[in-house]
Amino acid sequence: MSTLSGAAGRTVTPGALGGVGQSVRDSLVVAKRNLIRMARIPEVVIFGLIQPIMFVVLFSYVFGGSIAVGGNTDPSAYRQFLMAGIFAQTVTFATAGAGAGIADDMHKGLIDRFRSLPMARGAVLTGRTLADLVQTALTLVVLAVVAVIVGWRTHAGIPKAVAGFALLLLLGYAFSWIGALIGLSVRTPEAATSGGLIWLFPLTFISNAFVPSDNMPMVLRNIAEWNPFSATVQAARRLFGNLPDGYPVPSAWPMQHPVWASLIWSVLIIVAFRTLSVRKYRSATA
Repeated sequence: MSTLSGAAGRTVTPGALGGVGQSVRDSLVVAKRNLIRMARIPEVVIFGLIQPIMFVVLFSYVFGGSIAVGGNTDPSAYRQFLMAGIFAQTVTFATAGAGAGIADDMHKGLIDRFRSLPMARGAVLTGRTLADLVQTALTLVVLAVVAVIVGWRTHAGIPKAVAGFALLLLLGYAFSWIGALIGLSVRTPEAATSGGLIWLFPLTFISNAFVPSDNMPMVLRNIAEWNPFSATVQAARRLFGNLPDGYPVPSAWPMQHPVWASLIWSVLIIVAFRTLSVRKYRSATA
């Protein structure tokens, strides 16, 4: 093929745009294709909402009052502490869906069809991860509404709250590239789903998402405090104003400077795994 058809029906020759411009345009076209596909399968979005909502309700009412946060066992204090962890878990668990979607495209031969088109090499993967980011953002909005219903509030102002959600979405986007690499490396969507969840459970639970890290054994505490997931959770809590009075902030650098740590971790993950994913995409076969 000598031309690439755009979403609006225009025909653009491969050399008509600069390298970066063409890559952006191709990525947006692929992202639109994936968003349309998601809209036609609403049950995927609905089922994706059920799990985080269940976590919010169960953790809030089952563990609330049983876990002391800053010496306070009030259930409402734990809800404030908990929600940043639930938000972070939600955006990272979307990784499994991203990997499964790419594995499904590989299994059906769609990736080979994309690779035969005169389009930027990384556009297919970038478009897919951008579409997943939009879906994750919508999930996060619904989850925030549920959190408000159960009593969660922000206490540091709207700009900082928006910044907190932006860091969460950046982490989710970074992890979606890990899912992309997994999806390109396995043979079936089922394997991608399993592979995408196995490493996420220890990552999210050996962290400060659900309990303070200061009560963990020394080895696990060090892992939790240098965990990129923990850095984003801590940054979101600080930006939301959800760190209770008397909460002991660990001395580890990521916990002392969680916003910077979260940004650095997310950027490093994106750079590393996007590079590996695009390289794998070039050599992968259906």
